[in-house]
Amino acid sequence: MSEEQVFKSGFVSLIGRPNVGKSTLLNRIIGQKIAIMSEKAQTTRNKIQGIHTTDKEQIVFIDTPGIHKPKHRLGDFMVDSALSTFNEVDVILFLVNVAEKRGPGDNFIIEKLTHISTPVFLVLNKIDQVHPDELLPIIEDYQKQYDFDEIIPISAIEGNNVDRLLKVVNGYLEEGPQYYPEDQVSDHPEYFIVSELIREKVLEMTREEVPHSVAVVVERMQRDEYDKVKVDATIIVERKSQKGIIIGKGGKMLKEIGTRARKDIEALLGDKIYLETWVKVQNDWRDKQTYLQDYGYKNEDY
Repeated sequence: MSEEQVFKSGFVSLIGRPNVGKSTLLNRIIGQKIAIMSEKAQTTRNKIQGIHTTDKEQIVFIDTPGIHKPKHRLGDFMVDSALSTFNEVDVILFLVNVAEKRGPGDNFIIEKLTHISTPVFLVLNKIDQVHPDELLPIIEDYQKQYDFDEIIPISAIEGNNVDRLLKVVNGYLEEGPQYYPEDQVSDHPEYFIVSELIREKVLEMTREEVPHSVAVVVERMQRDEYDKVKVDATIIVERKSQKGIIIGKGGKMLKEIGTRARKDIEALLGDKIYLETWVKVQNDWRDKQTYLQDYGYKNEDY
């Protein structure tokens, strides 16, 4: 087999402090939405695997929760989840937002990187937000902190340089099998992605009124006699006041959340769906291990 015909595969971890554009980059690479996006930090809670397949390669991307100082058990889970990928992958992409100064979160990640041998790329995201002349000092600053294997500036939202990033990643992968079918874009079951799309709309619609004390559990997905997929989902919050905000006056907010989520879910499933949502209060669920597991936050290291 010639060099051109060698099929490569491997696993790549996306890390970075909250809100640097990891989910945006993952969705850009995969070509459709599988990771939720929000202006609020700490949107991603589980490791989401996105699968990029061509006739030459299959790269499995793991989008980790943004690394931050934990304030509760859910926070502990999110950070442990992110760090656990460091030694499981072939390449680590450390995303930073060039529009913000290097901060304690970036320094915390860099310190963790010093203990591993996996190749690390510095991926400078959001270059569309700064003047090109500002990039060199930022690169020099990060180079002083860590000896990165590659440094690649990109704009995940506009797609600038993302193809080059993939090409450089390919150079670090070895010949390997195709782990997933070529049309599969994630290893998460549809239940999980559907619940994430609903949670995205909750965060989008409620803004600062409802913080990240929201979980969504898809109770049931089944096709009815009219060939529609019926989806039943429960939105879990920590306080009664949050339930009132999500339902809204006369149920208006909940209806709008459902309408927006349904459009994304139909695009994902390629089917007409009927979505029914309920809101349930579960006090302090983020600090209770049993609820974390019930709502899908399982950590083998716990």
